[in-house]
Amino acid sequence: MPTSYPETFFPVLVQIALAAIIAGALVGLSYFLGKKVKDLVKDTPYECGIAPTGSARERFSVKFYLVAIVFILFDIEAIFLYPWAVVYRELKMFAFVEMLLFVILIMSGFFYIWKKGALDWSAEGPEVKEELARRVVVSK
Repeated sequence: MPTSYPETFFPVLVQIALAAIIAGALVGLSYFLGKKVKDLVKDTPYECGIAPTGSARERFSVKFYLVAIVFILFDIEAIFLYPWAVVYRELKMFAFVEMLLFVILIMSGFFYIWKKGALDWSAEGPEVKEELARRVVVSK
C-alpha cells in the first residue's frame, strides 16, 4: 500500500503522461503522414452525409430551446431518483413524501409547458394555423 502522496498519485501521473504522449503522437503522425490537399470538397462543412443546404446563420425556434430545457429537467429528475432509491428503505415514509413532493413539482412544470404548447412539434404556431383557416374560409 502507498504510504506517501507521491506514491499514491504516481499511477495517476503515469496515466496522464501516457495519454498526453499517445495523443501527441497520433496528432503528430497524422500531420506528418497525411496528405495536404486543399480543395472545395474538403472545405465544405459536413452534415451527416447530407449536402449542406441553407445558411449556418439561421435562427432556431424558441421551441427548440424549450424542449432542450425539458430534457435537462427530466434528466436531472432521473439523477435524483437513483440516490433516493438507494436510501429509501432507511428513510421509509419521509423519503416517500419527499420524492412525491419532488415528482409533483416536476410534473406540474411539465404540464405547464405542455399547456403552453412547448411540446407541439408542428411547424406552424397557433397564429399561423388561424391565418390559414381564415384564408381557406375566404377563398370558398
